[in-house]
Amino acid sequence: MTNTTAPRFLIIDGYTRDARQQLQTGGASLAADLYTGMLDHCGPAGTECDVIFPADPGASLPVGTAIRDYDGIAWTGCSSCVFSGEPDVALQIEFARECFRQGVPAFGSCWAAQIAVVAAGGQVALNPKGREMGIARAITLSHEGREHPLYEGKPGVFDAFTSHDDEVTVLPDGGVRLAGNDFTRVQSVGVKQGGTEFWGLQYHPEYNLHEMARLMFCRLEKLVKLKLFADKAAGLAHIDQLEALYVDPSRADIASALGLNPDVMDESLRTVEVRNWINHLVLPGMRR
Repeated sequence: MTNTTAPRFLIIDGYTRDARQQLQTGGASLAADLYTGMLDHCGPAGTECDVIFPADPGASLPVGTAIRDYDGIAWTGCSSCVFSGEPDVALQIEFARECFRQGVPAFGSCWAAQIAVVAAGGQVALNPKGREMGIARAITLSHEGREHPLYEGKPGVFDAFTSHDDEVTVLPDGGVRLAGNDFTRVQSVGVKQGGTEFWGLQYHPEYNLHEMARLMFCRLEKLVKLKLFADKAAGLAHIDQLEALYVDPSRADIASALGLNPDVMDESLRTVEVRNWINHLVLPGMRR
């Protein structure tokens, strides 16, 4: 029986089937599974999650008022490019617009911020500084961010797990920049359209040290080509350090060497934004 006192979420995992297979082969979890676990942990007892993979052949997203069967839409990260013109990407952008029209609040990581902006009429492009990978340093709340419920209980400056090539370049009408750093000007965004909001982060609260390590392993060849590691051996050594610290968080030597702090080590602090979205946008608007 459906629990009418707890939210029901639809998770949109935009990875293609091949991209998901690559993640699993490298020991990384599916983005949808990371989000399911995070929402279950941050939401009230009885929280329900459905998952759709819109890049899969034959996949269909809810349309019209069927979207209102959900109390919130959660968007995972994705390795696709929001300005690629691929049919599944266009489908996801249109779905985000329909969620605005239906008044269902949304939230998500990385790809999500870009989807929200493009769906509302903004723009995304390759970051000329290159790939931001591993830890996004010194993310700083804007004036609007310091006053925004997304960041209630979050430090004004923090680090976060990250992995992206693209960035938001032009905000849409109804969009506000909530945080940024020296590498990526828009690290989070709030977009108001159609009577509801989409809160998007360019970084990844769903990652932990292990998942970051596995993602780096999956992307190692690319990271070496981009000179983010001197060579494969250097990359593997870094990955091993992340894994060792995940197994034993008391290894202050590793944390110090990598410059890691509670912003990324402490799950409760890392996921403040998720709980704020649920508490401020989802639960107050539940229709059931």
